[in-house]
Amino acid sequence: MIRKNTEDIRYMNIRRIAAVWAAKAAGFICKKMGRQGVTWAGKIALKIYPPVLRELASEVRRDIFVVCGTNGKTTTNNMLCAALEAEGQKVICNHTGSNMLNGVVAAFVLGAKLNGHMDADYACIEADEASTKYIFPEIRPDYMVMTNLFRDQLDRYGEIDITMNILETMIKTVPDMKVIVNGDDALSAYLAMDSGNPCVFYGISQPVMKNDTNEIREGRFCKKCGEKLQYSFYHYSQLGDYACPKCGFKRPEPDFDAEDVQVGDRLSFRVENRLISANYKGFYNVYNILAAYAGVRTAGFSAEHFTDMLKKFNPENGRMEQFRDPQSNTLAIVDYAHNYASVTALLDFVYERWGEENPRITLVTGSAGNKAYDRRKEIVEAAENRIANFIFTAEDTDTEPIIDICMEMQGYITNKDVVSTVISDRLTAITNAIYDARAHADRFNILLIIGKGNERWIKDHRKHVPFDGDDHVVERMFGL
Repeated sequence: MIRKNTEDIRYMNIRRIAAVWAAKAAGFICKKMGRQGVTWAGKIALKIYPPVLRELASEVRRDIFVVCGTNGKTTTNNMLCAALEAEGQKVICNHTGSNMLNGVVAAFVLGAKLNGHMDADYACIEADEASTKYIFPEIRPDYMVMTNLFRDQLDRYGEIDITMNILETMIKTVPDMKVIVNGDDALSAYLAMDSGNPCVFYGISQPVMKNDTNEIREGRFCKKCGEKLQYSFYHYSQLGDYACPKCGFKRPEPDFDAEDVQVGDRLSFRVENRLISANYKGFYNVYNILAAYAGVRTAGFSAEHFTDMLKKFNPENGRMEQFRDPQSNTLAIVDYAHNYASVTALLDFVYERWGEENPRITLVTGSAGNKAYDRRKEIVEAAENRIANFIFTAEDTDTEPIIDICMEMQGYITNKDVVSTVISDRLTAITNAIYDARAHADRFNILLIIGKGNERWIKDHRKHVPFDGDDHVVERMFGL
């Protein structure tokens, strides 16, 4: 009997090694072919050896972080990984943002050694919210970082309550897991507190941005009793200082509070009497940095290397990338903004930085096909009273006709003073936006090109069709 068990163990080890080797080979081949092979690597590994994720995760020597939320989780996850590495730790991370089961499996198998074992102190795993029901039973996280819950989740899963129910159910399956949550978001804070898990909160206790045009949307009503929440201020969307006048639910006091927040060409703030400064743009990056800081501190580190890490850490290309046209007074900003909250945050940044110069703003945008239908209207609503010109174009339209999505978005415009154009081909749309800006050389023009960032493909009829990337198109047109 002992001999049989030994043989069984040896057989399982061989299968695990085979899964790791096959995954690494798949990743290598896809990379050579210029394709994203991460999810394929994970899928192949699971086919060969289904328990591979559970076994590799169990070999992480210290703790596993999972990062969830609508916006900012890729940046936060990668920054947290960099912060832990700055403390001398070995970390497994799904850097590319492949956050469903196959992508998470890939992070572990591609990070494993050739003998099929892990050599890692920590794991930082970005997880799609709905996929947590497949991921959590396998990796049993020690910490969960929650960035925010915005409208995007409602689009994908029908009701935001469904998403919250999935998350709360999965959180409760790991009762000792600490939830590190954005306390400025009423939805995330309620979810964390209602779960019964130990909670750590981060937030910004003083108003920072002017938000006269903002509208509180997702967190409008108390999740505990249904009463409309009262806000003393809000930063953007539903993020701010809230309280329920009926049941007493209110914004929790943050354990990590960003004070003296300054935003512009760079940003800075103080937390725990420590000055945090970074050469990043966009108010939302304060939350991303604060979440990563709260994570590394909650894990027990002093974070003495955190500021040095920020000097070296580069957020992904395609996030708030700026390009100046040498031929005209034109600034192009390439960003992944794709829903109401992220478009609002982007425009808040633009107005905070350049509002006094009265810029003429053009927004080049589309929206995903076959999902997230509400997002189309919300992008228009977030922008139409703050820009001069829309150019609607292709953006991962999948099997839906590009022209139908663009015409639908154009139909949501209610501001008669804003100009709109439909140009189906994305490269042509960006090119026309640049030519139009140059034709208005008497004005300072800002082009906001959103949705795709530096992605080198567009999803069309379930295929990833090669595309230069918004950043490359702008660089080529500007002669940079």
